[in-house]
Amino acid sequence: MSSQSVIRRRRQIRDFALVWTAITVIMGACTFVAIYTAYGSLNQDAANPNQRQVALYTPTTGAAAVVPTAIPTLQIAASVPSATPQPPPATEIAQAGVGAAQQAAVAPEPASPTPTPLPIDDRRYQVGIQVQYSLDMNPDNQDGWMREVGQKLGMEWFKQQVRWEDVQPARDQWDWSKLDLVMPSAARFGLKTMMSIVTAPDWAREAGVNVQKHGPPASNADYVTFVTEILKRYPNQVHAIEVWNEQNLDREWTSTGGLSAANYVALLRDTYTAVKAIDPGIIVISGALSPTGGWTEPDGRVSAIDDFDYMTQMINAGLLNYADCVGAHHNGYNIGPNVPWDSVPPDASASFRGPFDNPHHSWSFYSTLRTYANKIQVAGGDQKLCVTEFGWASTEDLGGYPPGFEFANDNTLDEQKEWTIQAIQLMGEWDIVWLAFLWNLNYGPQAGWDTNNDNVPYSIIGKDWQFRPVYDALIEWNQQR
Repeated sequence: MSSQSVIRRRRQIRDFALVWTAITVIMGACTFVAIYTAYGSLNQDAANPNQRQVALYTPTTGAAAVVPTAIPTLQIAASVPSATPQPPPATEIAQAGVGAAQQAAVAPEPASPTPTPLPIDDRRYQVGIQVQYSLDMNPDNQDGWMREVGQKLGMEWFKQQVRWEDVQPARDQWDWSKLDLVMPSAARFGLKTMMSIVTAPDWAREAGVNVQKHGPPASNADYVTFVTEILKRYPNQVHAIEVWNEQNLDREWTSTGGLSAANYVALLRDTYTAVKAIDPGIIVISGALSPTGGWTEPDGRVSAIDDFDYMTQMINAGLLNYADCVGAHHNGYNIGPNVPWDSVPPDASASFRGPFDNPHHSWSFYSTLRTYANKIQVAGGDQKLCVTEFGWASTEDLGGYPPGFEFANDNTLDEQKEWTIQAIQLMGEWDIVWLAFLWNLNYGPQAGWDTNNDNVPYSIIGKDWQFRPVYDALIEWNQQR
Protein backbone atom coordinates (compact mmCIF):
# COMPACT_ATOMS: atom_id res chain seq x y z
CA MET A 1 0.00 0.00 0.00
CA SER A 2 1.39 3.45 -0.91
CA SER A 3 2.19 6.04 1.67
CA GLN A 4 -0.67 8.22 0.40
CA SER A 5 -3.14 5.43 0.88
CA VAL A 6 -1.95 4.86 4.44
CA ILE A 7 -2.31 8.53 5.30
CA ARG A 8 -5.83 8.66 3.80
CA ARG A 9 -6.83 5.52 5.71
CA ARG A 10 -5.61 6.92 9.02
CA ARG A 11 -7.44 10.19 8.42
CA GLN A 12 -10.70 8.30 7.82
CA ILE A 13 -10.30 6.29 11.06
CA ARG A 14 -9.49 9.45 13.00
CA ASP A 15 -12.51 11.29 11.59
CA PHE A 16 -14.79 8.35 12.36
CA ALA A 17 -13.44 8.19 15.92
CA LEU A 18 -14.02 11.91 16.40
CA VAL A 19 -17.57 11.72 15.07
CA TRP A 20 -18.36 8.63 17.14
CA THR A 21 -16.92 10.23 20.25
CA ALA A 22 -18.96 13.37 19.68
CA ILE A 23 -22.16 11.38 19.18
CA THR A 24 -21.45 9.35 22.33
CA VAL A 25 -20.81 12.49 24.40
CA ILE A 26 -24.02 14.15 23.16
CA MET A 27 -26.13 11.07 23.82
CA GLY A 28 -24.63 10.63 27.26
CA ALA A 29 -25.28 14.25 28.11
CA CYS A 30 -28.93 13.96 27.01
CA THR A 31 -29.39 10.76 28.99
CA PHE A 32 -27.84 12.34 32.07
CA VAL A 33 -30.10 15.39 31.87
CA ALA A 34 -33.23 13.23 31.48
CA ILE A 35 -32.32 10.95 34.38
CA TYR A 36 -31.28 13.83 36.60
CA THR A 37 -34.49 15.73 35.93
CA ALA A 38 -36.81 12.81 36.62
CA TYR A 39 -34.89 11.26 39.47
CA GLY A 40 -34.10 14.55 41.19
CA SER A 41 -37.74 15.68 41.02
CA LEU A 42 -39.00 12.43 42.50
CA ASN A 43 -36.48 12.51 45.30
CA GLN A 44 -37.49 16.07 46.09
CA ASP A 45 -41.10 14.91 46.37
CA ALA A 46 -40.06 12.01 48.58
CA ALA A 47 -38.19 14.38 50.87
CA ASN A 48 -41.31 16.58 51.18
CA PRO A 49 -44.22 14.13 50.75
CA ASN A 50 -46.84 16.45 52.23
CA GLN A 51 -46.11 19.11 49.63
CA ARG A 52 -47.00 16.85 46.74
CA GLN A 53 -50.29 17.73 45.09
CA VAL A 54 -52.45 15.65 42.82
CA ALA A 55 -55.36 17.05 40.86
CA LEU A 56 -58.55 15.17 41.56
CA TYR A 57 -61.84 15.65 39.77
CA THR A 58 -64.73 16.52 42.03
CA PRO A 59 -68.11 15.58 40.53
CA THR A 60 -70.03 18.09 42.62
CA THR A 61 -68.33 21.09 41.02
CA GLY A 62 -66.98 19.63 37.79
CA ALA A 63 -63.64 21.27 38.56
CA ALA A 64 -60.25 19.93 39.45
CA ALA A 65 -59.58 20.11 43.17
CA VAL A 66 -55.97 20.15 44.32
CA VAL A 67 -55.77 17.68 47.17
CA PRO A 68 -52.57 17.33 49.23
CA THR A 69 -51.54 13.70 49.32
CA ALA A 70 -48.50 11.85 50.59
CA ILE A 71 -46.52 10.11 47.84
CA PRO A 72 -44.42 7.18 49.11
CA THR A 73 -40.68 7.36 48.56
CA LEU A 74 -39.64 5.28 45.51
CA GLN A 75 -37.33 2.40 46.53
CA ILE A 76 -34.34 1.74 44.22
CA ALA A 77 -33.73 -1.95 43.45
CA ALA A 78 -30.75 -3.35 45.38
CA SER A 79 -30.09 -6.16 42.87
CA VAL A 80 -28.54 -4.04 40.10
CA PRO A 81 -25.40 -6.00 39.09
CA SER A 82 -23.22 -2.91 38.70
CA ALA A 83 -20.74 -2.20 41.47
CA THR A 84 -22.20 1.30 41.71
CA PRO A 85 -26.01 1.23 42.02
CA GLN A 86 -27.64 3.07 39.16
CA PRO A 87 -31.08 4.67 39.07
CA PRO A 88 -33.67 2.93 36.88
CA PRO A 89 -34.36 4.25 33.43
CA ALA A 90 -36.34 7.49 33.20
CA THR A 91 -39.31 5.62 31.69
CA GLU A 92 -39.60 3.41 34.79
CA ILE A 93 -39.42 6.44 37.04
CA ALA A 94 -42.13 8.17 35.09
CA GLN A 95 -44.33 5.07 35.23
CA ALA A 96 -43.77 4.75 38.98
CA GLY A 97 -44.73 8.38 39.52
CA VAL A 98 -47.89 8.00 37.45
CA GLY A 99 -48.84 4.84 39.37
CA ALA A 100 -48.40 6.57 42.70
CA ALA A 101 -50.52 9.49 41.53
CA GLN A 102 -53.23 7.12 40.32
CA GLN A 103 -53.23 5.36 43.68
CA ALA A 104 -53.58 8.70 45.45
CA ALA A 105 -56.44 9.66 43.15
CA VAL A 106 -58.49 6.56 43.92
CA ALA A 107 -57.63 6.22 47.62
CA PRO A 108 -60.56 7.20 49.90
CA GLU A 109 -60.19 10.50 51.70
CA PRO A 110 -60.20 10.47 55.51
CA ALA A 111 -63.78 10.53 56.83
CA SER A 112 -64.94 13.94 58.02
CA PRO A 113 -66.30 14.06 61.57
CA THR A 114 -70.08 13.86 61.71
CA PRO A 115 -71.43 17.29 62.66
CA THR A 116 -73.39 17.50 65.90
CA PRO A 117 -77.06 17.79 64.98
CA LEU A 118 -79.04 20.82 66.06
CA PRO A 119 -81.36 20.12 69.01
CA ILE A 120 -84.37 20.41 66.70
CA ASP A 121 -82.89 17.77 64.38
CA ASP A 122 -81.85 15.27 67.05
CA ARG A 123 -85.05 13.26 67.33
CA ARG A 124 -83.69 10.55 69.58
CA TYR A 125 -85.52 9.78 72.80
CA GLN A 126 -83.42 11.47 75.48
CA VAL A 127 -83.60 11.63 79.27
CA GLY A 128 -82.49 14.49 81.52
CA ILE A 129 -83.04 15.67 85.06
CA GLN A 130 -84.10 18.81 86.96
CA VAL A 131 -81.19 20.43 88.81
CA GLN A 132 -81.40 23.26 91.31
CA TYR A 133 -78.54 25.74 91.06
CA SER A 134 -75.95 25.74 93.86
CA LEU A 135 -77.52 27.94 96.51
CA ASP A 136 -74.15 29.14 97.82
CA MET A 137 -73.27 30.43 94.32
CA ASN A 138 -69.99 28.51 94.48
CA PRO A 139 -68.78 27.58 90.96
CA ASP A 140 -67.00 24.47 92.27
CA ASN A 141 -70.19 23.20 93.87
CA GLN A 142 -72.17 24.00 90.74
CA ASP A 143 -69.64 21.99 88.74
CA GLY A 144 -70.22 19.16 91.22
CA TRP A 145 -73.93 19.05 90.34
CA MET A 146 -73.23 19.20 86.61
CA ARG A 147 -70.63 16.46 86.98
CA GLU A 148 -73.24 14.25 88.64
CA VAL A 149 -75.54 14.68 85.65
CA GLY A 150 -73.07 14.42 82.80
CA GLN A 151 -70.35 12.08 84.02
CA LYS A 152 -71.97 9.90 86.70
CA LEU A 153 -75.59 9.60 85.59
CA GLY A 154 -74.53 9.77 81.94
CA MET A 155 -77.33 12.13 80.90
CA GLU A 156 -77.16 14.66 78.06
CA TRP A 157 -79.78 17.14 79.28
CA PHE A 158 -80.71 19.04 82.41
CA LYS A 159 -83.68 21.25 83.16
CA GLN A 160 -83.19 24.76 84.54
CA GLN A 161 -86.22 26.64 85.78
CA VAL A 162 -85.87 30.37 85.13
CA ARG A 163 -88.06 32.61 87.25
CA TRP A 164 -88.53 35.82 85.32
CA GLU A 165 -89.45 37.72 88.50
CA ASP A 166 -86.00 36.92 89.98
CA VAL A 167 -83.94 37.84 86.93
CA GLN A 168 -85.79 41.07 86.06
CA PRO A 169 -87.40 42.37 89.27
CA ALA A 170 -87.87 45.80 87.66
CA ARG A 171 -88.14 46.77 84.02
CA ASP A 172 -84.66 48.32 84.04
CA GLN A 173 -83.07 45.99 86.61
CA TRP A 174 -81.40 42.67 85.79
CA ASP A 175 -79.82 39.98 87.94
CA TRP A 176 -78.06 37.36 85.82
CA SER A 177 -76.00 35.90 88.67
CA LYS A 178 -77.77 32.51 88.83
CA LEU A 179 -77.67 31.86 85.11
CA ASP A 180 -74.11 33.18 84.88
CA LEU A 181 -73.25 30.48 87.42
CA VAL A 182 -75.19 27.68 85.76
CA MET A 183 -74.65 28.14 82.04
CA PRO A 184 -70.81 28.06 81.90
CA SER A 185 -70.83 25.03 84.20
CA ALA A 186 -73.26 23.18 81.95
CA ALA A 187 -71.07 23.98 78.94
CA ARG A 188 -67.97 22.64 80.70
CA PHE A 189 -69.66 19.26 81.08
CA GLY A 190 -71.21 19.20 77.61
CA LEU A 191 -74.79 19.33 78.86
CA LYS A 192 -77.74 20.58 76.86
CA THR A 193 -80.03 23.02 78.66
CA MET A 194 -83.81 23.02 78.72
CA MET A 195 -85.12 26.24 80.25
CA SER A 196 -88.60 26.43 81.72
CA ILE A 197 -89.36 30.15 81.84
CA VAL A 198 -92.08 31.14 84.29
CA THR A 199 -93.53 33.74 86.76
CA ALA A 200 -93.96 37.27 85.46
CA PRO A 201 -92.67 39.99 87.83
CA ASP A 202 -95.18 42.30 89.48
CA TRP A 203 -94.29 45.24 87.24
CA ALA A 204 -95.29 43.25 84.15
CA ARG A 205 -98.64 41.95 85.48
CA GLU A 206 -102.12 43.14 84.59
CA ALA A 207 -103.52 46.10 86.52
CA GLY A 208 -105.63 45.04 89.50
CA VAL A 209 -104.67 41.34 89.32
CA ASN A 210 -103.86 39.34 92.46
CA VAL A 211 -100.07 39.32 92.44
CA GLN A 212 -99.97 36.92 95.39
CA LYS A 213 -100.41 34.20 92.78
CA HIS A 214 -98.29 33.67 89.70
CA GLY A 215 -99.64 34.72 86.35
CA PRO A 216 -98.93 35.95 82.85
CA PRO A 217 -97.80 39.46 81.85
CA ALA A 218 -100.21 42.13 80.71
CA SER A 219 -98.28 42.26 77.43
CA ASN A 220 -96.88 39.21 75.70
CA ALA A 221 -94.15 41.47 74.32
CA ASP A 222 -92.56 41.79 77.76
CA TYR A 223 -92.21 38.01 78.10
CA VAL A 224 -90.86 37.76 74.56
CA THR A 225 -88.30 40.48 75.31
CA PHE A 226 -87.16 38.60 78.39
CA VAL A 227 -86.73 35.34 76.48
CA THR A 228 -84.81 37.01 73.67
CA GLU A 229 -82.50 38.72 76.18
CA ILE A 230 -81.62 35.26 77.52
CA LEU A 231 -80.80 34.01 74.02
CA LYS A 232 -78.63 37.04 73.32
CA ARG A 233 -76.71 36.63 76.56
CA TYR A 234 -76.17 32.88 76.16
CA PRO A 235 -75.94 32.27 72.40
CA ASN A 236 -75.91 28.59 71.36
CA GLN A 237 -76.20 27.54 75.01
CA VAL A 238 -79.99 27.21 75.26
CA HIS A 239 -81.23 24.09 73.48
CA ALA A 240 -84.90 23.95 74.45
CA ILE A 241 -87.41 26.37 75.99
CA GLU A 242 -90.61 25.49 77.80
CA VAL A 243 -93.03 28.39 77.58
CA TRP A 244 -94.68 28.61 81.01
CA ASN A 245 -95.82 25.88 83.37
CA GLU A 246 -99.16 24.31 84.39
CA GLN A 247 -101.22 27.13 82.91
CA ASN A 248 -104.44 25.17 83.53
CA LEU A 249 -104.12 26.04 87.24
CA ASP A 250 -105.19 29.35 88.75
CA ARG A 251 -102.12 29.43 91.03
CA GLU A 252 -99.87 29.50 87.92
CA TRP A 253 -102.07 31.59 85.59
CA THR A 254 -103.92 34.16 87.65
CA SER A 255 -105.21 36.65 85.10
CA THR A 256 -108.04 39.12 84.71
CA GLY A 257 -109.04 36.98 81.75
CA GLY A 258 -109.19 33.84 83.89
CA LEU A 259 -107.83 30.49 82.79
CA SER A 260 -107.75 30.71 79.00
CA ALA A 261 -106.16 28.26 76.58
CA ALA A 262 -106.54 30.80 73.77
CA ASN A 263 -104.64 33.46 75.72
CA TYR A 264 -101.91 30.97 76.54
CA VAL A 265 -101.52 29.93 72.90
CA ALA A 266 -101.18 33.60 71.96
CA LEU A 267 -98.21 33.86 74.36
CA LEU A 268 -96.76 30.63 72.95
CA ARG A 269 -97.19 31.89 69.37
CA ASP A 270 -95.38 35.17 70.01
CA THR A 271 -92.55 33.43 71.87
CA TYR A 272 -92.17 30.69 69.25
CA THR A 273 -91.94 33.25 66.46
CA ALA A 274 -89.28 35.29 68.28
CA VAL A 275 -87.17 32.28 69.28
CA LYS A 276 -87.15 30.84 65.77
CA ALA A 277 -86.08 34.22 64.35
CA ILE A 278 -83.00 34.13 66.59
CA ASP A 279 -82.13 30.41 66.63
CA PRO A 280 -84.27 27.99 64.60
CA GLY A 281 -82.43 25.04 66.16
CA ILE A 282 -83.96 25.57 69.60
CA ILE A 283 -86.80 23.20 70.58
CA VAL A 284 -89.87 25.18 71.67
CA ILE A 285 -92.02 23.21 74.13
CA SER A 286 -95.55 24.17 75.13
CA GLY A 287 -96.10 24.62 78.85
CA ALA A 288 -96.81 21.29 80.53
CA LEU A 289 -100.24 20.95 82.10
CA SER A 290 -100.99 19.78 85.59
CA PRO A 291 -102.84 16.43 85.54
CA THR A 292 -106.03 17.34 87.34
CA GLY A 293 -109.77 17.45 87.22
CA GLY A 294 -111.67 20.72 86.92
CA TRP A 295 -112.38 22.84 89.99
CA THR A 296 -114.73 25.77 90.54
CA GLU A 297 -114.58 27.83 93.74
CA PRO A 298 -117.70 28.87 95.70
CA ASP A 299 -117.42 32.36 94.23
CA GLY A 300 -117.69 30.91 90.72
CA ARG A 301 -114.01 31.33 89.90
CA VAL A 302 -112.51 28.44 87.97
CA SER A 303 -109.31 27.44 89.76
CA ALA A 304 -108.41 24.46 87.58
CA ILE A 305 -109.39 23.09 84.18
CA ASP A 306 -109.22 19.36 83.56
CA ASP A 307 -105.96 18.81 81.68
CA PHE A 308 -107.61 16.65 79.00
CA ASP A 309 -110.13 19.43 78.33
CA TYR A 310 -107.47 22.13 78.40
CA MET A 311 -105.28 20.16 75.98
CA THR A 312 -108.20 20.01 73.54
CA GLN A 313 -108.76 23.76 73.94
CA MET A 314 -105.09 24.51 73.24
CA ILE A 315 -105.13 22.35 70.11
CA ASN A 316 -108.27 24.11 68.91
CA ALA A 317 -106.55 27.48 69.52
CA GLY A 318 -103.62 26.53 67.25
CA LEU A 319 -101.17 24.93 69.67
CA LEU A 320 -99.68 22.58 67.08
CA ASN A 321 -98.69 25.49 64.83
CA TYR A 322 -96.38 26.94 67.48
CA ALA A 323 -94.77 24.02 69.31
CA ASP A 324 -92.03 21.62 68.30
CA CYS A 325 -92.93 19.44 71.26
CA VAL A 326 -95.97 19.29 73.55
CA GLY A 327 -95.18 19.61 77.24
CA ALA A 328 -96.45 17.11 79.81
CA HIS A 329 -96.10 16.46 83.54
CA HIS A 330 -96.81 13.48 85.71
CA ASN A 331 -95.69 12.68 89.21
CA GLY A 332 -96.88 9.14 89.68
CA TYR A 333 -98.66 9.21 93.05
CA ASN A 334 -98.71 5.66 94.49
CA ILE A 335 -99.27 3.47 91.42
CA GLY A 336 -96.86 2.31 88.72
CA PRO A 337 -96.34 3.88 85.29
CA ASN A 338 -98.00 1.01 83.39
CA VAL A 339 -101.37 1.23 85.19
CA PRO A 340 -104.34 2.75 83.30
CA TRP A 341 -106.62 4.92 85.43
CA ASP A 342 -109.58 2.56 85.05
CA SER A 343 -107.63 -0.64 85.77
CA VAL A 344 -105.91 0.13 89.06
CA PRO A 345 -105.46 -3.10 91.05
CA PRO A 346 -106.78 -2.96 94.63
CA ASP A 347 -104.32 -2.22 97.42
CA ALA A 348 -105.82 -2.39 100.89
CA SER A 349 -102.51 -1.30 102.44
CA ALA A 350 -102.39 2.07 100.64
CA SER A 351 -102.99 4.98 103.00
CA PHE A 352 -103.66 7.38 100.11
CA ARG A 353 -106.86 6.13 98.52
CA GLY A 354 -107.28 8.42 95.51
CA PRO A 355 -106.39 6.04 92.66
CA PHE A 356 -108.25 3.16 94.35
CA ASP A 357 -111.44 4.76 95.65
CA ASN A 358 -111.84 7.74 93.30
CA PRO A 359 -110.83 6.60 89.79
CA HIS A 360 -109.71 9.48 87.56
CA HIS A 361 -107.29 9.77 84.65
CA SER A 362 -105.14 12.31 86.49
CA TRP A 363 -103.77 9.61 88.83
CA SER A 364 -102.28 7.62 85.94
CA PHE A 365 -98.95 8.25 84.24
CA TYR A 366 -99.96 5.76 81.54
CA SER A 367 -103.35 7.32 80.77
CA THR A 368 -102.12 10.92 80.89
CA LEU A 369 -99.27 10.53 78.39
CA ARG A 370 -101.04 8.21 76.00
CA THR A 371 -104.17 10.36 75.88
CA TYR A 372 -102.16 13.52 75.17
CA ALA A 373 -100.38 11.72 72.33
CA ASN A 374 -103.68 10.46 70.92
CA LYS A 375 -105.19 13.97 70.95
CA ILE A 376 -102.20 15.29 68.98
CA GLN A 377 -102.47 12.48 66.45
CA VAL A 378 -106.23 12.89 65.99
CA ALA A 379 -105.68 16.63 65.36
CA GLY A 380 -103.20 15.81 62.59
CA GLY A 381 -100.06 16.78 64.49
CA ASP A 382 -96.77 14.90 64.39
CA GLN A 383 -95.36 16.37 67.60
CA LYS A 384 -94.10 14.12 70.34
CA LEU A 385 -94.33 14.84 74.05
CA CYS A 386 -91.64 16.48 76.13
CA VAL A 387 -92.23 15.26 79.67
CA THR A 388 -90.65 18.16 81.52
CA GLU A 389 -91.38 16.70 84.96
CA PHE A 390 -91.96 13.12 86.12
CA GLY A 391 -91.03 11.04 89.14
CA TRP A 392 -92.20 9.14 92.21
CA ALA A 393 -91.97 10.56 95.71
CA SER A 394 -90.92 8.52 98.75
CA THR A 395 -90.66 9.46 102.42
CA GLU A 396 -89.19 6.16 103.59
CA ASP A 397 -85.91 7.76 104.72
CA LEU A 398 -87.28 11.18 105.73
CA GLY A 399 -89.35 10.60 108.88
CA GLY A 400 -92.14 12.89 107.70
CA TYR A 401 -93.89 14.26 104.64
CA PRO A 402 -95.05 17.60 103.25
CA PRO A 403 -98.72 18.53 103.77
CA GLY A 404 -100.88 16.99 101.05
CA PHE A 405 -98.25 14.41 100.08
CA GLU A 406 -99.63 11.46 101.97
CA PHE A 407 -99.24 9.31 98.85
CA ALA A 408 -95.45 9.54 99.24
CA ASN A 409 -95.75 7.52 102.45
CA ASP A 410 -97.00 4.55 100.44
CA ASN A 411 -93.94 4.40 98.15
CA THR A 412 -90.83 2.57 99.28
CA LEU A 413 -87.43 3.57 97.96
CA ASP A 414 -87.35 0.35 95.96
CA GLU A 415 -90.69 1.23 94.38
CA GLN A 416 -89.36 4.69 93.54
CA LYS A 417 -86.44 3.01 91.78
CA GLU A 418 -88.55 0.37 90.02
CA TRP A 419 -91.24 2.75 88.76
CA THR A 420 -88.79 5.43 87.63
CA ILE A 421 -86.79 3.01 85.49
CA GLN A 422 -89.96 1.38 84.21
CA ALA A 423 -91.34 4.79 83.20
CA ILE A 424 -88.13 5.64 81.34
CA GLN A 425 -88.27 2.36 79.48
CA LEU A 426 -91.98 2.67 78.65
CA MET A 427 -91.63 6.18 77.25
CA GLY A 428 -89.00 4.89 74.86
CA GLU A 429 -91.07 1.87 73.87
CA TRP A 430 -94.24 3.88 73.28
CA ASP A 431 -92.37 6.14 70.83
CA ILE A 432 -94.47 9.16 71.82
CA VAL A 433 -91.85 10.99 73.93
CA TRP A 434 -88.91 13.06 72.69
CA LEU A 435 -87.43 14.45 75.91
CA ALA A 436 -88.11 13.34 79.50
CA PHE A 437 -86.85 15.12 82.63
CA LEU A 438 -86.79 13.38 85.98
CA TRP A 439 -87.82 15.42 89.01
CA ASN A 440 -85.24 15.88 90.68
CA LEU A 441 -81.53 15.55 91.42
CA ASN A 442 -80.67 17.69 94.41
CA TYR A 443 -83.56 19.50 96.08
CA GLY A 444 -83.22 17.16 99.06
CA PRO A 445 -79.73 18.12 100.20
CA GLN A 446 -80.16 21.75 99.27
CA ALA A 447 -83.28 21.97 101.44
CA GLY A 448 -81.59 20.08 104.26
CA TRP A 449 -84.14 17.29 103.70
CA ASP A 450 -86.85 19.50 105.17
CA THR A 451 -89.98 17.35 105.40
CA ASN A 452 -92.18 20.41 104.76
CA ASN A 453 -90.59 20.97 101.34
CA ASP A 454 -92.67 19.16 98.71
CA ASN A 455 -89.66 18.78 96.37
CA VAL A 456 -87.63 16.76 98.86
CA PRO A 457 -89.46 13.38 98.58
CA TYR A 458 -88.63 13.30 94.85
CA SER A 459 -84.91 13.98 95.26
CA ILE A 460 -82.70 11.06 94.20
CA ILE A 461 -80.15 12.10 96.84
CA GLY A 462 -81.48 10.87 100.15
CA LYS A 463 -81.08 12.07 103.70
CA ASP A 464 -77.54 12.64 104.97
CA TRP A 465 -76.18 12.27 101.44
CA GLN A 466 -77.18 8.63 101.10
CA PHE A 467 -77.88 8.17 97.42
CA ARG A 468 -81.24 6.50 96.97
CA PRO A 469 -81.49 3.18 95.05
CA VAL A 470 -82.86 5.01 91.99
CA TYR A 471 -79.50 6.79 91.61
CA ASP A 472 -77.55 3.60 90.89
CA ALA A 473 -80.44 2.25 88.81
CA LEU A 474 -80.23 5.30 86.53
CA ILE A 475 -76.51 4.76 86.03
CA GLU A 476 -77.09 1.09 85.21
CA TRP A 477 -79.89 1.93 82.75
CA ASN A 478 -77.65 4.39 80.91
CA GLN A 479 -74.82 1.87 80.71
CA GLN A 480 -77.05 -0.86 79.30
CA ARG A 481 -79.02 1.05 76.70
